[in-house]
Amino acid sequence: MVERCCLAVVRVLVLQAAWALSGGQVRYSVPEEAKAGTVVGRLAQDLGLEAGEAEARRLRLVAPGRRASVEVSGASGALLVSSRLDREELCGKSAPCALRLEVLLERPLRVFHVQLEVTDINDNAPVFPAARKNLSIAEFTTMPGSRFPLEGASDADIGANAQLSYTLSPSEHFTLDVKSSDESRKSLFLVLAKSLDREMIPVHRLVLTATDGGRPSLTGTMELVITVEDANDNAPQFNQSVYKVQLPENATEGIIIVRVNATDPDEGSNKEFSYSILSSTPVGNKELFTIDKKTGDIRLKGTLDFEDVRLHELQIQARDKGTPSLSGHCSVELEVLDVNDNAPEVWVTSLSVPVPEDASLGTVVALLSVSDRDSGENGRVRCWVWPASPFGLEATFAGSYSLVLREALDRERVSEYEVEVRAEDGGAPALRASRGLRVPVSDVNDNAPLFAQAVYTVLARENNAAGAELARLWARDPDEAANGRVSYSVWEGGVGVGGGGAAGSTSSFGSGWRPASSYVSVDAESGRLLALQPLDYEELQVLQFEVRAVDAGEPPLSGNATVQLFVLDENDNAPALLPPAGSAAEAGGVAAAEAAVALAGAGSESGTLWAWAAWGAPAGQVVAKIRAVDADSGYNAWLRYELWEPRGKGPFRVGLYSGEVSTARALDEADGPRQRLLIVVRDHGEPARSATATLSVSLLEAAEAALAAGSSLAAVSRSAAGVELGAGAASAATNVWLVVAICAVSSLFLLAVVLYGASRWAPRAAVLSAPGPTTLVCASEVGSWSYSQRHSRSLCVADGAAKSDLMVFSPNFPPPPPAPAAKDTQPEPSALLDTVSATALFASCSFLLRVLSAALGRCRGACEAAEQRTVSLQAQERVRVGGSAPVRRRARL
Repeated sequence: MVERCCLAVVRVLVLQAAWALSGGQVRYSVPEEAKAGTVVGRLAQDLGLEAGEAEARRLRLVAPGRRASVEVSGASGALLVSSRLDREELCGKSAPCALRLEVLLERPLRVFHVQLEVTDINDNAPVFPAARKNLSIAEFTTMPGSRFPLEGASDADIGANAQLSYTLSPSEHFTLDVKSSDESRKSLFLVLAKSLDREMIPVHRLVLTATDGGRPSLTGTMELVITVEDANDNAPQFNQSVYKVQLPENATEGIIIVRVNATDPDEGSNKEFSYSILSSTPVGNKELFTIDKKTGDIRLKGTLDFEDVRLHELQIQARDKGTPSLSGHCSVELEVLDVNDNAPEVWVTSLSVPVPEDASLGTVVALLSVSDRDSGENGRVRCWVWPASPFGLEATFAGSYSLVLREALDRERVSEYEVEVRAEDGGAPALRASRGLRVPVSDVNDNAPLFAQAVYTVLARENNAAGAELARLWARDPDEAANGRVSYSVWEGGVGVGGGGAAGSTSSFGSGWRPASSYVSVDAESGRLLALQPLDYEELQVLQFEVRAVDAGEPPLSGNATVQLFVLDENDNAPALLPPAGSAAEAGGVAAAEAAVALAGAGSESGTLWAWAAWGAPAGQVVAKIRAVDADSGYNAWLRYELWEPRGKGPFRVGLYSGEVSTARALDEADGPRQRLLIVVRDHGEPARSATATLSVSLLEAAEAALAAGSSLAAVSRSAAGVELGAGAASAATNVWLVVAICAVSSLFLLAVVLYGASRWAPRAAVLSAPGPTTLVCASEVGSWSYSQRHSRSLCVADGAAKSDLMVFSPNFPPPPPAPAAKDTQPEPSALLDTVSATALFASCSFLLRVLSAALGRCRGACEAAEQRTVSLQAQERVRVGGSAPVRRRARL
């Protein structure tokens, strides 16, 4: 018991020392044929794990490329034998028989290397190639001391268990000679100790026994049947007892390995012999070779493999044809040379996928094992990853690599990587192998929803149905699953509502701020923009709000987009008649139509307007003016006036767009004392809407009409009259400046025509010519200048020039030439006259242009002043009338 404890302590100390020396590699040994469940070693304890930690961190065993016969107990963490261990099956004749195992430990992921040595036991007895061996030996001619080679036995075990010793059954004629060529191979020879006598013993039966060195030892036997022959006394002799040959493993079939040569001193048939292969080592490889019986050429019949057998030994026999036949023997040792005929092998021992896109650099993705069956440079392997980004290889132990993350991942850019681990050996030519890995990338919520447009412009007609779809918004989130699932909502905010009011500001009628969600809503899933109620252009023209898109990730991310909703007008409002306003008296002393209409409107019943007109009023005299407004906009608010009754050629007519009621002809007493007019006001919408006004016109004498106009003017408010008079004064000022501009343009045109005619039909002699060239300067309407040279001074009108082009000749005299007398330097009278005329023409044109420019400027200023007064008048009129809808006015100049 004490001895066992000491042995256990020594074993633990040896394991700890081996662990420290191997840099983290655990070594165990177990005898072959150990029973299932046999404890090989306390793996968890040797790895420094606490109790229960092996099961919690999923301690497991990985045996790349072969079936593992051991396993790790999940509860105790011990390394156990799981199935039959046969060292000869696992390693053959290789010694020692060491199995490389990889142990994985999770959380965090770690790999440990365990080397398990399977020790040999004496479980295989020596085996001879055949149970019986027949030999023929001639009597007398075979001299004592003759040697006959025998095939030795083979033992699948190794070491001492494979050390064989041979014994021969007792015989006075034969002995056994054993020679060791090396530690593992022995040559057996049956030695004739005494000459044979066939007549006494024709057949000798001996037993050859092979005993191994195991404890207990095992034995194998072979029977030797020796037939005694006589006659032939000289055996063939080889010129070499051992032939040594080297051949690469990729040698082609049929190649001559070596030629053996033997001679026989006998004559006749006893001299003739043939070659044959008796046996081969290893046993069973005899079929790989063939020998020519006559020439002794040994050829390769199959294929060689350095990784399986590195040395072949052939026993060659040369037997003559004598009676009895004699034979000579030699051996051929064939050494197989390694070539690079095995590509590297890549195994994936562990793969941790998918990899989150926010994984840190250095994260281990996979563990790989790489090996090559070749030796030397042919078995030295170099590994890399293709494509290199974003993964790389890190060597952990010899033949073991880790696939790690070297660059940041982005699933939206690449959702899955096809990684190829390539291995290349150092042979010439080099062989390669690869192993493909598919590494998917899992999603992380790192992208906010993004709308297709930052600003959406939506057009919607008013009076739409509640729940109608106005637009469809879409936001893209490149994430997947819940991280990419987007929900939409209206971001609450106020908008300014009211006719003509801009979004984001309150209208002048005090309708105030209302949330956008009271008008529209957004479907949370589809992003459809829906109307919650019918829209009214007269109430709301522009609605601006924001829509938010939020994903379902953790934490959620959001994006916004601005929506500008423009309400389109429809013709849903009929024209409305406005109360009449007073105006100044018309030219010619006719009663003021506006004042009369105002007075009649104030005292009218059933919407009837009253007006007065004097008998004898000329055609075109304005009697009244119908005023109406439409709450719509654009063509829907553009009004036209039609006289519905009386039809035909009546004494009155109405302006199509002005609404002014005027006389169509001179009035007389035959028209009666009163005219009743029915006027229809229509807009240009589709379909058109209309309103009807009834105007009653009383025909009076001139004095009575003036009296009625005066009384009506007294009834009209002073502020309204002041506004109308101001507008009339502005209109009169505008007319004055228009007349001035027209007169200036006409004068300029007449002057140009006169000058053109004078230059056209004047005699050529009257045209003065200067001694040098002149310059024609043309000022175009766009303000650019162009120059041309002419030899005579005359008015130049270019063909096709614009009507506003002005062409002026500027004299360009060259410097006078040197003259002998001062009197030659005086200009001629005709030249002076020509210069004065051109100067006067240029001054006249310049003056007229200034007058025209000033007139047009005054006209424009008067028009702008009239427009501003008209706008002020409308504002005051709205305040006075108290209408809720704005007055639409189409400005006409």
